[in-house]
Amino acid sequence: MKIATRVSFGEEIAALGATDNDIVVLDADLSKSTQSQIFAKRFPDRFFEMGIQEQNMIGAAAGMALMGRKPFICSFSTFVTGRFDTIRMSVAYSAANVTIVGTHCGVGIGEDGYSQMALEDVALMRTLPNMHIIQPADDREARAAVRYLAANPNPSFLRLTRQAVEDVHDDSYEFRFGKADVLLEGKDAVLFCSGPVVANTLHAAEQLRAEGHDVRVVNIHTIKPLDAEYIVRAAKETGRVVTVEDHNIIGGLGAAVAEVLSEAAPTLMKRIGVRDEYGESGSPEALYTRHRLDTAGIYEQVREFLIA
Repeated sequence: MKIATRVSFGEEIAALGATDNDIVVLDADLSKSTQSQIFAKRFPDRFFEMGIQEQNMIGAAAGMALMGRKPFICSFSTFVTGRFDTIRMSVAYSAANVTIVGTHCGVGIGEDGYSQMALEDVALMRTLPNMHIIQPADDREARAAVRYLAANPNPSFLRLTRQAVEDVHDDSYEFRFGKADVLLEGKDAVLFCSGPVVANTLHAAEQLRAEGHDVRVVNIHTIKPLDAEYIVRAAKETGRVVTVEDHNIIGGLGAAVAEVLSEAAPTLMKRIGVRDEYGESGSPEALYTRHRLDTAGIYEQVREFLIA
């Protein structure tokens, strides 16, 4: 079943709200889009509509967290992470138990175009020393991540999709924070991917394996703290590394992996993502094709890299 991870969040945080009275949700005039409206309808006394005042929302949430609440603050990722200075001081530096929920990430949001298209959010959040970053690949992982965040106090950023994404996990899946999620074993190269492109990466890997390329696919749901130990081991075992992300290749998953390998295991590497340019308006499908993040584009780029 396909479902947008923003919907998974909305349903799961509302379910948790029934058993945890400390959970509060704040939104910046986008509750229908972020799906925080589900929580608002069930628990109106613990939902705060802050209007188009993201900085105020961040500051209020930090205060609530320091008084023992568990705030989840919601907006389009580009709008909320764009208030970086307030996140830096009020949430991260204060070690406030605030989860920043950024929806509508990457070129996959489609027609809304660059003004609402978060392509730099991971890069920003990665610079904050104690900020955790989670980007789930599907419905099961998103729900598990929300449960984890509700139970573990730490400044955190949850990156979610507007578009529906395919399931890549079954009912046996267990979310392990900070640990790489190996979806497919292989020895010729390792493909590290995250979020909405995980399914496309798996499909591309199936095509490559049919041609004799024994590629490994690893879902990196926790971008910070990164599972550096596994990344180094996989790089040494395969000798070639590819990263795939719906984000600017500068500062995102590819940059994080490259930083680890540059110090521990220099490896031949290719980064697949938005290549240091602004997004544009178009259907999600057209934009994935344009940026070579669809199955065909990932397959072609990895194949070129393997046979070079």
